[in-house]
Amino acid sequence: MNKYRTHNCSELTENEIGKEVKLSGWLHRKRDHGNLLFIDLRDHYGLTQCVIENKNNYFSIIENLKPESVITVSGKVIKREKGTENLELKTGKIEISIISIEVLSESRDLPMPVFGEQNYPEDIRLKYRFLDLRRNEMHKNIILRSNIISFIRSEMIKLGFLEYQTPILTSSSPEGARDFLVPSRLNPGKFYALPQAPQQFKQLIMVSGFDKYFQIAPCFRDEDARADRSPGEFYQLDLEMSFVEQEDVFKVVEKLLLNLFKKFSKKKIANDRFPRITFHNSMLKYGTDKPDLRNPLIINDITNIFERDDVTFDIFKKSVKKGSVVRCIVTKNTKDKPRSFFDNIDKWAKEQGASGLAYFTIEQVGKISAKGPVGKFFSEESLKEIMKICNAKIGDSIFFSCGSKNNVEKILSIARNKLGTDLGLINDKEFSFCWIIDYPMFETDELSGKIKFSHNPFSMPQGDVKKLNFSNPLEIKAYQYDIVCNGVELSSGAIRNHIPELMYKLFEIAGYSKNQVDEKFSGMINALSYGAPPHGGIAPGIDRIIMLLANEKNIREVTLFPMNQNAQDLMMGAPSEIEISQLKELQIKLDKKKN
Repeated sequence: MNKYRTHNCSELTENEIGKEVKLSGWLHRKRDHGNLLFIDLRDHYGLTQCVIENKNNYFSIIENLKPESVITVSGKVIKREKGTENLELKTGKIEISIISIEVLSESRDLPMPVFGEQNYPEDIRLKYRFLDLRRNEMHKNIILRSNIISFIRSEMIKLGFLEYQTPILTSSSPEGARDFLVPSRLNPGKFYALPQAPQQFKQLIMVSGFDKYFQIAPCFRDEDARADRSPGEFYQLDLEMSFVEQEDVFKVVEKLLLNLFKKFSKKKIANDRFPRITFHNSMLKYGTDKPDLRNPLIINDITNIFERDDVTFDIFKKSVKKGSVVRCIVTKNTKDKPRSFFDNIDKWAKEQGASGLAYFTIEQVGKISAKGPVGKFFSEESLKEIMKICNAKIGDSIFFSCGSKNNVEKILSIARNKLGTDLGLINDKEFSFCWIIDYPMFETDELSGKIKFSHNPFSMPQGDVKKLNFSNPLEIKAYQYDIVCNGVELSSGAIRNHIPELMYKLFEIAGYSKNQVDEKFSGMINALSYGAPPHGGIAPGIDRIIMLLANEKNIREVTLFPMNQNAQDLMMGAPSEIEISQLKELQIKLDKKKN
């Protein structure tokens, strides 16, 4: 028999009444009833209530024991008195009458309690993460994480994929974020980079003749934290396939995600075949390439309205003449909303850094007119044209913004989310997936004005590669795609460029010489020169998938040992200073600059 337990803390039921058992776990909670002392004993599996009488020699030991001490309890299974059952627990109809206990490990006073699910400051939770993880909700999230990853592995194997591991120490690559660098002792003055993604290696696997690859891959990026992004490191389901087109990748990923989300959530999935939305249309209709399709609000372009003579809103008209755009959001049947509702939206927009949101409500008393601060500037005919463009009706309200295309997209994207939330339009019981496709191959850098890759530099451009118009690179679209769920970007992917001559040409547009390409991507360009299959893939973020399935708002809640917002591990004290002897061994000298 096991020294510490005959059962775990969720196993015992009425079937074991009368049996002597042994349980081990943490002292979760104590309740003193005078002559009786009740304790909840907790392990990884669940809770069991135990009771001890004051005449028992071990009573005083338990009475003085601090919560979270680890003990072994020996006792007899008895039926709980009627009215004291806890039907939410599997063990809720029985309890253990304690015969003896053994204290395995005493706890100090707790910096944060484990019992209860109160919120505590981030620095306390992360410094004492081992305590935080004992809390029920956190413990369940991490178990869910393990089960999801196991299920993904199983499904990928069923789909004909094989799992391979790619290197962690590699060379720097332009993935769009800062690298974490590792100095080489054997090659002084040179550095490895931790992979931002296994991008080049997974392509090389395809070039090596393997057909379908996947990996639960750790990725490292020196970037700032966000609610849906961990600083430092994260995990993704990395996959790649040979001899495929874009739709082949879509079929695999849709099947996987449908099976995954149906297994681990009771929420409805809006579409079994995910909608395909072009990047252009996504930015136009939603102001972002990460649209939450649960929100029915749509953005419309009404720039041409401000070229009409019967519109006298001069601030917008002058701005449009200088190249600005005007776009708007229609909220349905909001005529009865108080003035404060509209003014608060305008105030909120100013707090976001915009100049505000102009608005009016369409009404009809005889003729069609607009009620609101700027309504007087619009004729009946111009309002009818706006209603036609936006599919608006009498009683609807219109919020609109004027400015540069990028600024208008930014403010209306977040305004759409706020209006959808404030008006209760978003269905929290649903997952709504979509593909964003047809990304531009290149874009203009806002600061330098130079042309750069918009997404993955190793992507295949669309169209006949022999007839591409390289003189107008901003018009070239790529076989690049994102998958989005409920406004969260789960992944980016692409059909890869497997033609070396074409790769040189595309990198030349982005400012790389042939020699630079050969130097930075020597392994890739060399491999592609010896016969490469058409191939493509994607890499859904594991952490973000789990965050959605666990119904959490922050990735920290589904990560075992996350860093804080400043990329610090408060529990282990990382990053930390190292010994001078270690630096000398690496032939590195620090030049610390005073602030």
